[in-house]
Formats: sequence, structure tokens, C-alpha cells
Amino acid sequence: MLPRILCTSLVVGALALAGGCSKSEPTSETQANSDSAAAPQAADPAQKSAAGEMPKSGVDYHSFANTDDYRVQHLDLDLTVDFSRKVLEGEAQLQVKRLNDKNKPLILDTRGLEIDAVKAGHGDKMEPVKFSMGEKDDHLGTPLKINLPKNATKVAIQYRTSPDASGVQWLEPQQTAGKAHPFLFTQAQAIHARSFVPLQDSPKVRITYNATIRTPKELRAVMSANNDPQAEKDGVYEFEMPQPIPSYLIALAVGDLEFKPMGERTGVYAEKELLDAAAAEFEDTESMLEATEEVYGPYRWDRYDLLILPPSFPFGGMENPRLSFITPTVIAGDKSLVALIAHELAHSWSGNLVTNASWRDLWLNEGFTTYLTNRIMQNIYGDERYKMEMALGYDDLQLDLKDRPDIDEIMAIDLRGRDPDEVFSNIPYEKGSLFLYELEQKIGRENFDQFLLDYFNNFSFQSITTEDFVKYLNETLLKQYPDKLDAERIQQWIFEPGIPEGAPHPQSDAFSKLDPVRQQWLDGKVAAQDIDTGDWTFHQWKYFLDGMPEKLSEAQLKELDEAFGLTASQNNEVAFSWLMIAVRNNYQPAYQRLEQFLTGIGRNKFLRPLYRNLVETGQGDLAKRIFENAKSGYHPLTVKVNSNIIYGGDSN
Repeated sequence: MLPRILCTSLVVGALALAGGCSKSEPTSETQANSDSAAAPQAADPAQKSAAGEMPKSGVDYHSFANTDDYRVQHLDLDLTVDFSRKVLEGEAQLQVKRLNDKNKPLILDTRGLEIDAVKAGHGDKMEPVKFSMGEKDDHLGTPLKINLPKNATKVAIQYRTSPDASGVQWLEPQQTAGKAHPFLFTQAQAIHARSFVPLQDSPKVRITYNATIRTPKELRAVMSANNDPQAEKDGVYEFEMPQPIPSYLIALAVGDLEFKPMGERTGVYAEKELLDAAAAEFEDTESMLEATEEVYGPYRWDRYDLLILPPSFPFGGMENPRLSFITPTVIAGDKSLVALIAHELAHSWSGNLVTNASWRDLWLNEGFTTYLTNRIMQNIYGDERYKMEMALGYDDLQLDLKDRPDIDEIMAIDLRGRDPDEVFSNIPYEKGSLFLYELEQKIGRENFDQFLLDYFNNFSFQSITTEDFVKYLNETLLKQYPDKLDAERIQQWIFEPGIPEGAPHPQSDAFSKLDPVRQQWLDGKVAAQDIDTGDWTFHQWKYFLDGMPEKLSEAQLKELDEAFGLTASQNNEVAFSWLMIAVRNNYQPAYQRLEQFLTGIGRNKFLRPLYRNLVETGQGDLAKRIFENAKSGYHPLTVKVNSNIIYGGDSN
């Protein structure tokens, strides 16, 4: 996904260098998860750190599931989509493997689900069994405990979702491009799958799944599975995902969708009003796929299609396998924002194929993916585009490092007692990518590419921890290049805040030449209308605007706006940078556009900074008015995040 520990580093470093082995960090899966059911009740991370405890490698503190006793291996879903009640209703049948003979209750994750009945058994013999719901946790939902007969290998759960399920958004027809039909989409990352399926909602658990989805006959269902664009619209759709995936990659969308191919293995689903523009914007997807295969090995998911969602989607994209969910805000008409597509595609290797075992380890997904994204962009669009993407990412990282406490600057972040959605920042993305870039610079690109190819092959279809990665690094690159790589520095990158001294600083000549231009304008030595912007890319516009001082005069703002039409810009990245300036300086001519921007899209990358900017500049009443007007069209996650900013509770 695109979007965004408390420890003594020397101790953690020693543990990681030992391959994660010590009395306090268990090595076996059974040991690591022996307290997994109790883990969600963990105390505040600061208190734990003060007591000297550190998070245990391999333990998912954000799941109730007792994965040391049972592992769900396959899911069969049969769900009816009810737009009138805004619920998904039906049955989830889980195939379960016992890991010991203790015969404990099976514990699953749920959030807001109404459980009607549970059956369990073996083969075709399924009998009703006792079940109970545990205590609700604000972050984690409610554990579902099921008493299983000793021979049971299957569990069937009859249930329905809540209309306000955190991982499901129901859109009215007027909130779609076509304005004629409703729309539904799910968003399971980080722990929102449990709001629409009862399961072991942990990225360490990988499952295959089949699904039958029943919809209104005029609508089409698509999933993160094998989609058939030729399937008749008859209200019943069958899906199969034969490769094992973590729960956060289960995804469903239902709407008035059409399909257009872009290549032999790539295509796009969208409402017809967006279909042609999306297919033209993202026509290089097949080339991206082929270029990535050449370096990092075969694409293992058969097809790679895109689904263009309504603008309320809270992220830029979501890497659901076989069908990435994409915001329409990146359809700019000039391919300037297609790095998002490269990012979601790269997840097919880093994230989907090799997955973080817990949300503490998110950098293993997002740092690797951001690094691969930049490489894909270089292969398809050339060195200058690559350098600009890298430099912008570095600048984004610097901004996050200014705003975050030390504990949140650590790649292997401690999230105990916290909402795992808090993990998303530029730390796992850009700091993780910069770390890999330093490894590349030290041992050479060809050698590092071979390492990544071997890494993806070695851990394919597995979920791993930070310690697993460090152990693998010790056994490969550190042995191969002892004169070029340093174990202590690697520990510093992963387990300490900030960026190590001497780290690479990506820069672009396309940006550096803009610095004197901006300064000359600020000094009044050149008029805005006399600046030659004819060949500027969106990246340069963003760099030019983001480098402006906090305060500009009304005359300066008016001059920029009249010369470049910034308030009317249809490139959402440029518009965002300009609106941030407008809010800081109370530039009223841009406020109608600001309100349209905040009410017309739901992407948190844009909304969260703008709402915070309004609050911090004393315009909280305006933020509240716009938010209250817009929130009915926002995703539940968007409402949660921005409510904290506007009404209090935002810690970042």
C-alpha cells in the first residue's frame, strides 16, 4: 500500500544478529505464539519498555487468534451483498489444522460481526457446537471462541457484518462516477478483514480461498482472485485464490463495472465513465510487469489487473493480489502519477509473495516495495524520472522525521497497545527503501539484484519477521561482502531512530536548478509569469511549491496563482501542495477549491495534512464544517483518522 520500538538498540541488535535466538525471544513458532491470545491485552508500550520488556519476534500482538494451537489453511465464503441493509451475510467455512493435542477452543478474530450459528466437524459430518464472544477491545475487536470436537477439521460460521464495518464501505449511487448504481468495496489492511470475515486475522497466517458472491443482477463482483471479465451478470460470481495469502489481502468490490484489457496479462476494471481514461493512463502496466520479471523473477499470480475505485478510497492503492485497488486521483492525463501503479505491482514480489509476519515488520513489505518501485520507474521512464522520484521520497522522509517521536522512527516499530493503522508513515516506506539503496550502493546493483532475486525465491509464499531477514542477511551478504557491509550499521538502520550518519542522499539536477529560480522570485528579481515552466514535470512543480517558505504575502500568492493557475490545477498532487500553502497563509481565493478537494476525495495522504493544517492555523471551525459535510462519503478509516485530528486524539 502507498500511503505512511521501544527498545535498547544494543540488546535488540545482539538478539537479531544471533538470528532472533535468546531466552527472551523464542525461536520456535509454538513458543513465539504461546501467549498470542493474551497479547492484545498488553500494556502501554512505554510502560513495557520501562519494565525492560521488548516485543517478541513472531508474536502478533494485534490478533486474538491462538495460532500456536490451530492454523486456518483454507476459506470458503458464500456471501450475499445486501445494499439496502448495508450488510454482507452468509457463511464462512474454515479448514483448520491442529498443531497439538491440547483440544483448546479455537479463537478467531472478529469486529462487529453478528454470529448466528457455528458448526464443526470432519468431512461431510457437521454438527452445531458451542461458541462465545469475548470482551470487546477498541482496537482489536472481539475474540470468537469455538469449542471443537477432537476430530473436527472444518468450522462453518453463519454470520452477518455490521453496516458500519471498519473494512467495508457502502456508497450511494450519487457517490459513484455513473450516479446510477451503488458501490461496495472492502479494505482489509491492517486488521479490518475481521470486520467482514471471522478468521485468524494475522499476516503470519496464509490461506487459500474460494468464494461465491451474490449481488444485484445489474452489478459485477470482483475479488483478489481469478476474475472473469466475460462472466455473465447473473448475480452469482465464483472466485478462487489458489495461492496462499494473508487475510489483509482478501478483497471484494461490487459495482457497475466494465473491463478493458491493457496487455496479455493486464487490464482495468472501472465504471464506464472512467474506463477509457484509466486504460490510457495505465497502459504501461504490462511493460512494468515484464521489466520487473526480468530482474526479480517470474510473476506468480497469473494476471495483474487494476480496479479503479470511487474517489472515497482512503489510500492511493492497495496491492490485493491479481487485482490492485486504485484511487482515481492518480488519473492525471499525462502518466505523471503512475509510480503508484509501479508500487502496487511491486508488491506482487515484496509483500504479497514475501510478507511481513506482523505489523511491527511492515518495512519488509513497504521498504522493499518502495525500492522496487523506483527501479521500475527507472526501467520504464528513464534515469531522470528515477532520480526525481528518489529525491521526493527522501524529502517526504525528512518531513516525517521532523514530526515523529524517536520510537516511531524505528523501522521495526513497537506497536503493542496501539492501533496497527498507526504504523503507516514514511518510516517503513522511505527509510526502508533508503536502507536497501545503501546496500545496493555498497555492493553494486547487479550483486544486490541477485540478492533480491534469491531472497524472493527463498521466502516465497511465506510470512517472515525482521529477525528472519537479518538472519538471512547475515548468512548471505554479510558473509559475501564482509569488507563492504557492517552488522552494527545494519542494526542501527533497523532498530534505532533517525537515519544513520553518511546515509545516501538522493538528489536530482531537475530539482536543484529550481532552487535559484524560486529564490529569485522570492527576492523579487523575477516575475512569476517570466519563469519558464514549459517543460516542468509534476515532480518539479511539487518540489517548487513544497520548498516555499511557511509564510507568503497575499500579493505573492495572487501572483503565483494568476501566473500558473494553481487553484484550478487538475493534478491532485500539485493541487494538494498549493492548498497546503493556501491554508497556511489564509489565501481565501483558494478556499472554494479547498472545500471541493476535501469533500470530493477520501485519500488520507491528502486529507490528513490538510485538516491538520487547518486546525493548527486556528481554522478548526472551518475544518469541522467541511468534515461534517464530507464524512458521509468517507471510508470508515478516513473518518476515524481525521476525527482524531479535528476533535482531538491525534498523536502525530
